[in-house]
Amino acid sequence: MPDDQHRHPDVSEVELVGGVEKREIVLHPYDATWPATFDEHRARIREAVAEHVVRVEHVGSTSVPGLAAKPIIDILLVVPDITAEEDYLDQLLASGYQLRAREPGHRLVRTPARDVHVHILEVGHPDIDDYLVLRGRLRADDADRALYERTKRSLAERDWPDMNAYADAKTQVITEILSRGR
Repeated sequence: MPDDQHRHPDVSEVELVGGVEKREIVLHPYDATWPATFDEHRARIREAVAEHVVRVEHVGSTSVPGLAAKPIIDILLVVPDITAEEDYLDQLLASGYQLRAREPGHRLVRTPARDVHVHILEVGHPDIDDYLVLRGRLRADDADRALYERTKRSLAERDWPDMNAYADAKTQVITEILSRGR
């Protein structure tokens, strides 16, 4: 984490570039090409922001073999200082990603095709551990993986104003799985 006297102030409100987007939630069977797609983007990210990368991880449902998922590769990018956007944001945009969200403690860039989301967090952010514990638990525990998939399938049948509302609806089951994973 950066020295506070050198830190920029973080944003205080959520900026959702392009506004709310209504998208149909469609789950696909696990696709064995998802890890290779992640590998390609990990290399692209590392090339773009080399010395400012602390960690790049494949997270979310596409990182769990056998789990049905929306065909969107979620990537966790950990940087030393989320507020030092000059160290990573322009470089990611120049490498073809688009800014989608800027919010306190989190930035999100994605591909123009919206099939890769890069979640940018700073060292020490609690969501880092949540992403990794959830991934580990879903990879290791058949019952929790099945529960999570059933929950996602049930929620996907409903009409959502945007993908954030769908994601928020999964919070309870994610919290339960995280507690077992810890």
